[in-house]
Amino acid sequence: MPGIRKKHLLEILLHLLFWVGIFYVEQNFTSLYQFIRRDFNGQYEQEIILKSAYPISIITLGLLMTLFYTNAFWLLKTIVGYKNKNARIAIVIGWTAFIIAANYISGLLLIRFTNLSVHEWQHFQFNVALIFLLILGLSIAYFFSKEWIKNELLRKQLEAYQLTTEIKFLKSQINPHFLFNTLNNLFSMAQEKGNDELADGISKLSGMMRYMIYESNAETVPLKNEIEYIKSSIALNKLRYADSEALVNFHYSEQIPDVFIAPMLFIPFIENAFKHGVLINNSSPIDISVAVNDKMLLFTCENKNYSFVKKMINDKSGIGLENVKRRLELVYPGKHELTINSNENLFRVELKIDLSR
Repeated sequence: MPGIRKKHLLEILLHLLFWVGIFYVEQNFTSLYQFIRRDFNGQYEQEIILKSAYPISIITLGLLMTLFYTNAFWLLKTIVGYKNKNARIAIVIGWTAFIIAANYISGLLLIRFTNLSVHEWQHFQFNVALIFLLILGLSIAYFFSKEWIKNELLRKQLEAYQLTTEIKFLKSQINPHFLFNTLNNLFSMAQEKGNDELADGISKLSGMMRYMIYESNAETVPLKNEIEYIKSSIALNKLRYADSEALVNFHYSEQIPDVFIAPMLFIPFIENAFKHGVLINNSSPIDISVAVNDKMLLFTCENKNYSFVKKMINDKSGIGLENVKRRLELVYPGKHELTINSNENLFRVELKIDLSR
């Protein structure tokens, strides 16, 4: 915490020094030295008069700061996602032109408070425009350098997160060949005993484990694979309840779009729905949907809220919602929106992910 505060104070100090320097440059660009020759009994004496637009310079400095900080912290961040490159350029140019025009008009209004004439003020406009264009360039460079640093930090955090997750997984992982052989033996035994429901459950569990161990290690997977995993997860979770208890409706398009997403993002929400949304001897509806519209993925999960029912101490579901939130921040920074609404009757999760970039 003290390190972060020190870093911020240093950044503020550098900004202050930068604007002091800009103000000094601005003063030199908007100052005029006049040479006047006076006659004293046949002798000429030269006098230098400094004519400066100091009151206007204060307004100009404020508008320069406005141009810099609106570009660096708002405008560029807003338009960087626009697909039309010409529109992005036009917006930046338009905003800069508006600021320069505002400075020119304010100068004309305040010229009477200086020792400059209107003609002299107009003479400085080329120099003033150069300063504004310099600030425009610096604001763009500042924005992209900050974005690059932020993205590099997120990338390193994601690598560290994935490494930690992989290490934890490997520590808890039994030999997959032994696991699959065991599941295949149990599947065969269930078929021999005529227990088709148990055989189907074992088959789904085997497929899920294969997906978790081998396929979900990739950065992204086809959405159709993730939907198949969700279907298997729902089927296995329903085995714990009577048909009248866990009423699950899973909605998705029959023609699944050919898009890729980070694996295992939705499962913690579904596990949470079964853990806190199903009560024995009660009708417990769970509504789940996955839809993609113009590269925008929408996942929703809605269930009754039975979290007030005391669970077993060791009853922990998945990797937890907080970990999912953190993973979303790392994998889809600035491209997702997670909304969780909870009251005493209902728990609803809505996750939007922009898959266009």
